[in-house]
Amino acid sequence: MSRDGIEQQRFGEPLQDFSLPTLNGATAALSETLSGRKGAVVVIWSSTCSHCLRYDQYLNAFERQHPELSLTVVSARVGESLESVIRAASQRKLTFRLLHDSTSLVAKQWYTQQTPKAFLMDANRNLLYRGAIDNFKYPEDPEYINYLEPAIRQFLEGGSIARQEVTSYGCSIQSVYYNLPKVFASAR
Repeated sequence: MSRDGIEQQRFGEPLQDFSLPTLNGATAALSETLSGRKGAVVVIWSSTCSHCLRYDQYLNAFERQHPELSLTVVSARVGESLESVIRAASQRKLTFRLLHDSTSLVAKQWYTQQTPKAFLMDANRNLLYRGAIDNFKYPEDPEYINYLEPAIRQFLEGGSIARQEVTSYGCSIQSVYYNLPKVFASAR
């Protein structure tokens, strides 16, 4: 359960279930979103992350492109208020299922340190893929590589996933900058 000393989930084993508030005040559980679906994708995300912003259209269209999968996006950055997530969702016209994790508990339990990070699972929440959505280049770029979509295709076709993990990158869930002591102001 450790890679280079970092705890992680094991492929083929269930990811931990969670229940979090939606933007309208209801509560949604991951296990409920899997009902009647072959699997799901969960993306640990932040409304303030410039890397996440790039995936708005992709995530908005995800369940139309993959009706056999559910998509749950978890807003998990430390200090990100529900109000700021609601405002971003409205301004950016986000239509995907968005849950707010005010304590970043899911990110911690899922060993996630930055946003965005995607997880593909089967209907039993067994982990199939973990990591980056793509190599953060635009699809028209000749060096563009999509990581999540090939994993989804291989899973839906019943095959094994050739590349189960790709290191993700993006904005830190908890920045040390926000935790610096306020001593500097009084030292002047």
